[in-house]
Amino acid sequence: MARIVSGDSGTREVVAALRSGQVVGLPTETVYGLAADIRNDAALLKIFTVKRRPVTHPLIIHIARPEELEDIALEISPVCHALVDICWPGPLTVIIRAAPHVSRLCTGGRDTVAVRLPAHSSAQNVIRQLGSPVAAPSANRFGDVSPTTALHVVDDLGDDINLVFDGGSCEVGIESTIVDCTTAKPEILRHGAITPEAIEQIISTCDAALATRVSGTSRAPGMLDRHYAPKTQLVLHEREAKVPQDGAPVLHCDGDLVEVARTLYDQLRGLDARNISLAHVVMPPSGGLGFAIRDRLIKAATGL
Repeated sequence: MARIVSGDSGTREVVAALRSGQVVGLPTETVYGLAADIRNDAALLKIFTVKRRPVTHPLIIHIARPEELEDIALEISPVCHALVDICWPGPLTVIIRAAPHVSRLCTGGRDTVAVRLPAHSSAQNVIRQLGSPVAAPSANRFGDVSPTTALHVVDDLGDDINLVFDGGSCEVGIESTIVDCTTAKPEILRHGAITPEAIEQIISTCDAALATRVSGTSRAPGMLDRHYAPKTQLVLHEREAKVPQDGAPVLHCDGDLVEVARTLYDQLRGLDARNISLAHVVMPPSGGLGFAIRDRLIKAATGL
């Protein structure tokens, strides 16, 4: 069973494990990631094996300093510069043209790569001490509910990893916003805590317009039609709709949206822990952070 570590000694253990080619659970402000050194293809392959994830599905590279983006990028557009200057460290991932030396295991075989600088001090410390960025998709089985605590990682991955660094509960609670900065119009490929309104305001300084594409070919994590999914069947309702009184539990996701996002995955995991077969969900409004919460819920409810 994976062992939970913390503090300075835990940081040293995690760094040593990464250097030896292991994969480890690593906290960020969004969700916990399953981290591997991007210089080690064998370790990167372990991510796909542990998660049961297709190797064509791209990984996100996590860095500890903004200047490390230059080492990964073939080119960086003015829009990308504008976004990272304002949003990093934080829950924003940018897609850029990948330098030739970047492992194509990180890119899903594409010539583009996803990069972000997390706003979690433990993640930054590990990456700095390792001396290399890490690839770190969510530390759960592919398509399941993402983990927001160290115990979630242990529950999901069990004996398949050795170490999880405990950085507390994730402050944001849902995955990062992903913006493709390689297209003629920057595209949001996944909604997150950095809202479309904020993205539009930032890129307007570059005279750029914004497009959105949150499903289709998996150019980035989270674009599949079904994702973030509990075993419980979710029935979604708009706020003005009448929720059936059929004895099934009801999750209200239309209140304080920051708190809703922070606790969303914990609530979905709680349904599974109670062996609930069906639950109703009252959806948030579609503006601001509501875009991201709705995206997670729609994909979690799809396909059952």
